[in-house]
Amino acid sequence: MNYILAIDQGTSSTKTIVFDENGQAVAKGSVDLKTNYSGNGFVEQVPEDIFQNVLESVRECIDNFSTGGFDLSDIVSCGISNQRETFVLWDEKGEPLSPAVVWACKRSIRICEELRSIGQEELIRQSTGLIIDPYFSGTKLLWLIQHDPALREKLEKGEVFFGTVDTWLLFRLTGGKQFRTDYTNASRTLLFNIHTLSWDKEILELWGIEKLHLPEVCPSSFDFGKSDFQGIFSHEMPVTAMIGDSHAATFGEGCFEKGNAKVTLGTGSSIMMNTGEKPVASANGMLTTICWSTGSQVNYALEGAIVSCGSTIEWLKNELNLFTDPKETEQMAGAVEDNGGVYLVPAFSGLGAPHWQMSRKASIEGLTFGATKNHIVRAALESIPYQIRDVTEAMKQDIGSPLRAISVNGGMTQNRFVIRFLADLLGLELRKLQTPDVSALGAAYLSGLQSGVFKSLSQLSEINGSHTETILPDSDNKAILTFYEGWKEKIRG
Repeated sequence: MNYILAIDQGTSSTKTIVFDENGQAVAKGSVDLKTNYSGNGFVEQVPEDIFQNVLESVRECIDNFSTGGFDLSDIVSCGISNQRETFVLWDEKGEPLSPAVVWACKRSIRICEELRSIGQEELIRQSTGLIIDPYFSGTKLLWLIQHDPALREKLEKGEVFFGTVDTWLLFRLTGGKQFRTDYTNASRTLLFNIHTLSWDKEILELWGIEKLHLPEVCPSSFDFGKSDFQGIFSHEMPVTAMIGDSHAATFGEGCFEKGNAKVTLGTGSSIMMNTGEKPVASANGMLTTICWSTGSQVNYALEGAIVSCGSTIEWLKNELNLFTDPKETEQMAGAVEDNGGVYLVPAFSGLGAPHWQMSRKASIEGLTFGATKNHIVRAALESIPYQIRDVTEAMKQDIGSPLRAISVNGGMTQNRFVIRFLADLLGLELRKLQTPDVSALGAAYLSGLQSGVFKSLSQLSEINGSHTETILPDSDNKAILTFYEGWKEKIRG
């Protein structure tokens, strides 16, 4: 049996999992990672902490693997998935020149406003597929340069290396020998042209950062380099995949064809749909991005981000005290026949795709004396499928054809009310993998394709098919469309 080491470096922790050639996890390690939050909207991590966190996670996983009676020599290759837009700056020796600026950091709001005011939005969208927003790396890079004279001087001398977390890890793991990233991570920086698959010289010159050292950009499945992980292995392990975590989840879910989509139901929700081998420009509030890539194929995607998903349920628990355990919400929602005309619009931090009403506030509407806490809980749960339907409708308009299939993952998929409601509302079968760690699985699949453990996408589809639960929609549930019309009225209102 051959095995693959998969590292999923996330915002709050790093998980390392060893998968066998049947896509089954046989050993795991997980170590929490500290994130520093400031009241001014700054979100940072310590670059060295990220690297050490990865090593600790790998060490824990390998210890468990060995304790289980497995042989380390049977691990063929390694794949890495990572928190996407977070980036690090360092010098030639690998010494960090800044904190790791996390994707959630809002420090560049004013810079974004300035760039939009001078008319750069359309250039950015056409080249990168993204919008000018603090979410993406580029504008926070500009903030660092503006506010750190020493950094600016080093940049002018050509002494600054830039990389997302995958690049930082590879550079450190290989002792500075390899300075690379993949198409998906590069495509989240605002500096990468998704049409030419290269760093965009026009943007770099426009922003005065053309002397920045940028990594070589490669397919997600590629021979990136080798590492013994600072002595954890007695031999050098080939790193044969690097990919952003949401993209890795899309690949792990088996979204290999145009029209296949995945929905991650966590604190928020990320919806990514494969659009095939050509990028599709959205006219309906979606982002255009690279989905995944191999040496012979690059697939693009439309992506929609929903701000409030599981966080809405946490708010009901923590602030309104409507229940003590989120698991109770499934029974509470089922205790009433319908929502009783109650709708919860979860715009706690504005509404994301496809509405982009970022200044809107949350509201509970339609309350009467007949409304109970069960109606409010049900309305909160229903708001999750409603928002997903909004995004999928926008995606269908952009590609001019219906979605073929949707795979679901994330903590909220444990709520059967939400999953049943979503299947009926979309009128599509939902596919739910038994493997919870789909980002790590996607990195393992891509790594295995490059190292020869897996032979084809069709083989991966067969593997997933044997570990997938299917939830079929109830075609007789016509009332749900009436409920959805009520939701749309509230959004318009």
